[in-house]
Amino acid sequence: MRSTMGKVAALAVATALAVAGCSSSDDTQDGAANEVSADGKTVIDVFAPADPTTNLDSNQVTKIISDKFKIQFKWQTTTFDAGPAKEKRQIALASGDYPDLFLLIPWVDGFTQAEVLKLGGQGVALPLEQLIKDNAPNIQKALDSNKTLKEMSTAPDGHIYALPQWSDCFHCTYPDKLWINSAWLKKLNLQVPKTTEELRTVLRAFKTQDPNGNGKADEIPMSTDVQDSSLLGFLMNAFTYNPVGANNGVRSLLTLDGDKVVTPVNKPEWKEGLKYINSLYKEGLIDQGSFTQNAEALQALGNDPKAVRLGSVPVLWPGIFVQLGSKDGRDKQYDAVPPLTGPAGKSYTGYNYPSSTGYTFMLTNKASKEAQVAAIKMLDYIYSDEGRKVSVMGPEGVGWVKPRPGDVALDDKTKVGYYRKGETEHPKNISWDAMAQYNITLQYRNEQAVPTDIYSDAGLERRLFQATKQYEGHEDKAQWFPQTSVWPDPSLAGELATLQTNLNNYVTQNQLAFITGSKNIDTGWDEYVKGLDGTGMPRYLEIQQQAYDKYKSGQK
Repeated sequence: MRSTMGKVAALAVATALAVAGCSSSDDTQDGAANEVSADGKTVIDVFAPADPTTNLDSNQVTKIISDKFKIQFKWQTTTFDAGPAKEKRQIALASGDYPDLFLLIPWVDGFTQAEVLKLGGQGVALPLEQLIKDNAPNIQKALDSNKTLKEMSTAPDGHIYALPQWSDCFHCTYPDKLWINSAWLKKLNLQVPKTTEELRTVLRAFKTQDPNGNGKADEIPMSTDVQDSSLLGFLMNAFTYNPVGANNGVRSLLTLDGDKVVTPVNKPEWKEGLKYINSLYKEGLIDQGSFTQNAEALQALGNDPKAVRLGSVPVLWPGIFVQLGSKDGRDKQYDAVPPLTGPAGKSYTGYNYPSSTGYTFMLTNKASKEAQVAAIKMLDYIYSDEGRKVSVMGPEGVGWVKPRPGDVALDDKTKVGYYRKGETEHPKNISWDAMAQYNITLQYRNEQAVPTDIYSDAGLERRLFQATKQYEGHEDKAQWFPQTSVWPDPSLAGELATLQTNLNNYVTQNQLAFITGSKNIDTGWDEYVKGLDGTGMPRYLEIQQQAYDKYKSGQK
């Protein structure tokens, strides 16, 4: 999973969805005419993201599922870069040229609640509950046994218009991490920073004391990329609780004060956090590219063959910025920094529960009845024990094997269930991986065999598990707004989508301006707060308060 700082697609969601509704309102759930391939398989047009190492046409899991369910996949692929992926999805909806099935990845381009409500109300997204009841016992069992999954899947009108993934990913639940170069700390005789000012001292040393030893001032104290950044999340949480959000790509605007829904982004503590981040930026301790570069550019810095250049990187996990298994071992130099304590003694971390929060499986009214049934049966297989292993890891013997002598489970109190081969232990393009993480329960994840060497390729999961233990307990559940379970009034979905898009844009743009100094936070703060009201924050909070009150009372 990735976490992202303030990336909002160029097209307004509300506009795109409104156009989509106009082009498809006459369609029915019976769907289009069934299209059959030359070998008798049901053709399903699928919109999905794919990374550069994945070819979904030749992918091993594609072949397994195609043969098992008589499906001929017709892929429309996007990248793992969240902005372009979302933009392409919205263009497809706006033009009316959208697929039979959206099969997305939550941290790339998952649908938001507002989008699901809008598309469901327009008849673009098909209700799934009867399809599930008739064809998908594994999905039905998961919905019946997992209260949160059912709450987040079921719209206020009782329909399930889209399904989220469910992944009990411990390290994803605490995404606001900072990874620091421990080798540099040791060389400079520095301790892991515990406070915001200790971090400043460390970053200054990284910048000025040549920790990579090449005699050049080429060290970058802190950098990240737009797609994956937890910079604002990690640093702001030393000043005030910074909510993660329920749709990846944009931080949440909502927290709780008792049972009152509020926002932290207009509070004095938020201002102080931005001033601190701006002070690091002004000193050159935060790389300017942190707010413009993509994931590939960050990787290029992390893997620079001339020298190790990155001092610290605020992202979910190290593989985002450095090649695991690097020949020079540089990937082993980075360890997680626990949540910092700020000047007022606060030390929070973001809480992302459930850790997969976007809606990723959506059948549209372009799908034939045969395609609908085949697609839901496919997903039901992914929910099974065999299906989740094969779809996420690849075929047995290729991507994973049964337990071996001496294997130790991720949770050593749990019986070992399987060993997942590391990236260097299997060929590429063998699985659907993140696209198939629909029933990754805590038990299933914890029974994975993981080597005790946390810096080995295969020991990554244990490395992340141990790192995350340092963040556990710093979340403030009293302030946490259960956004995935709280559904707004469907009649307000369009208004909410517009408000959410406008506010996210406004907050993101102003925060960037304050951090980089293009706006003076001392002279511009009051105007920014006033602008929040003008952009619709009071109405946004009112709609969310009404929804939360219904949720608390047991109503939808």
